[in-house]
Amino acid sequence: MKRRIRRALDLLLHLEDTPHRTALAFGIGVWIAFSPLFGIHTLMALGIAFAFRLNRVAILVGAYVNNPWTIAPLYLAGTALGCGLLGVSAEGLESIDWERQGWAFYQGLAVQLRPYLWPYVVGNTVLGVLAGIIGYAAFRALLERRRARALAGPGGDQ
Repeated sequence: MKRRIRRALDLLLHLEDTPHRTALAFGIGVWIAFSPLFGIHTLMALGIAFAFRLNRVAILVGAYVNNPWTIAPLYLAGTALGCGLLGVSAEGLESIDWERQGWAFYQGLAVQLRPYLWPYVVGNTVLGVLAGIIGYAAFRALLERRRARALAGPGGDQ
């Protein structure tokens, strides 16, 4: 019974995947983390994982690279990159009126950020693709090194 549960868990999580497929899932997750479609990252990750039968844990870990502590700086960096790529001045990003209160704050924010919609989309998509490629390469190298050590066994070359 224990063996059946373990096998089912291995199949569910795709623990027997190759380093390429596991790293691919992680890299796609990192790309999702930078996606401008804010708020649906988990749904995107799980949808892609199920559609392409990828490692669900690896894709979710990648998707959570951008977390509550990193979200503002990473999205700001992506928007600034988009401004540079599209030739839009980034000066308005620094002049948000934080003094307004309530609904007026959100209305003013929408007006101030409207010119940055395309830089946000383009910059974060480009940043996500680059981060996903780097994440894939780094994670694959790590997994292959780990697999080589496991195959060498105890007392092997380390």
